[in-house]
Amino acid sequence: MPDSGNAAVAVIPARYGSTRVPGKPLADIGGKPMIEHVYRRTLLATTLDRVIVATDDERIAQALDGIAEVAMTRADHPSGTDRVAEVVMNLETDIAVNVQGDLPLLDPAMIDALVVALRMDVTLGMATLAVAVANRAEIDDPSVVKVVCDAAGRALYFSRAAIPHHRDTAGGTAGALHHVGIYAYRKETLLRLASLAPTPLECAEKLEQLRALENGIAIGVVTVEGTPLEVDTSEDLERAREAITRL
Repeated sequence: MPDSGNAAVAVIPARYGSTRVPGKPLADIGGKPMIEHVYRRTLLATTLDRVIVATDDERIAQALDGIAEVAMTRADHPSGTDRVAEVVMNLETDIAVNVQGDLPLLDPAMIDALVVALRMDVTLGMATLAVAVANRAEIDDPSVVKVVCDAAGRALYFSRAAIPHHRDTAGGTAGALHHVGIYAYRKETLLRLASLAPTPLECAEKLEQLRALENGIAIGVVTVEGTPLEVDTSEDLERAREAITRL
């Protein structure tokens, strides 16, 4: 059961527009829209008090009518983080989890791991996930975000580049971590982050989490097994449909 002294809510930002998969949240997977799969998977997390879908699109709200709690937000948010912050601003909660709306096969234990990380370490402002890099092709792929951590498991840097660089071992991947973009924030950290201007490293790498590091916000990194399937392309969508059919 959720810890009443550390209330946690998950918010799933859902935007209808997508250049590669138009209307992505409503894409049919096994007879249900993708956003419903994400919502139902998130509900299975045991550390949460509440799960909310945040959208500015009535089509998404209508698809979830009678199924999920939906919060209508402004349409001009530059990122999902800002959309989550708008919802969380008026909630009585200590922790907010930003769950991407394109993870129909999300393991709810990943959400629980992030909430527990914040409950266990009060010095962390936020927490995120990582998995071990599988091979050299993955570490060299700029679409795969890598993260390096200190000895306490706190993020030192996120990059699209191959980090860490193994000077004496060509092609080495030891210690490399693939960042998984699910975040848990303390409420005050999320609201502060959403109020800050983009930072130089964030703009260079196009990675919003660098704004937190550049402003001294400690990010705990929880290492887990298995990267959740993220639906970014039509090919990803077909893989998700096949996987749901097998389940």
